[in-house]
Amino acid sequence: MEQKELQKLVEDLSIQFFKRPFIHEARFNHRLRTTGGRYLLRSHDIEINPKQWSHFGEEALIGIIKHELCHYHLHILKKGYKHSDRDFQELLQQVDGSRYCEHIPGTGNRSNAFILYQCQSCELIYKRKRQINTSKYVCGKCSGKLKKLLKNS
Repeated sequence: MEQKELQKLVEDLSIQFFKRPFIHEARFNHRLRTTGGRYLLRSHDIEINPKQWSHFGEEALIGIIKHELCHYHLHILKKGYKHSDRDFQELLQQVDGSRYCEHIPGTGNRSNAFILYQCQSCELIYKRKRQINTSKYVCGKCSGKLKKLLKNS
């Protein structure tokens, strides 16, 4: 599917399910990793993860587009467009949009990755999501030197 086809699909779904036109830009964003799509508040554009379409097909893509169009139309109408707002939840249910998208195999969940450091003096173990400079930082308990143990992913 190309940009023009995506734009046409979004415009058609907007008229069909929301009875309102979509007059902004819809595009694929290859940098999206953990989300199916996003609505941009400032420009009112919609970005879609193309991997969702290639892995799960047009039905999943339509569910994601409906979800983003809910954000779009509610924001334009100055109603509750956030996930926690009742307006959003009711409209999403009315148009049968997807609440969540499928996890794409092979992308990995980076939120669980961590690095272990151990104090060389008191042997206290630290678990960190980000790498730290062991020549600059020391143990908070005894001020001993830290040693990097391993990285889990």
